[in-house]
Amino acid sequence: MTHPAQRLREESAYLAYHFHWSHADILGLPHGERRAWVREIARINTSRTEKGGIP
Repeated sequence: MTHPAQRLREESAYLAYHFHWSHADILGLPHGERRAWVREIARINTSRTEKGGIP
């Protein structure tokens, strides 16, 4: 199964922005693992926003 290029770029940019991982490291992750990290970052960001920026 292939992953649409736009979605892959979005996931890569999101992970690179938050974790400063290299492009090669991000692309080396299995799709499910990459998506799990994206979901976890989103969960943390949502939680912090709801708490007024407090971790």
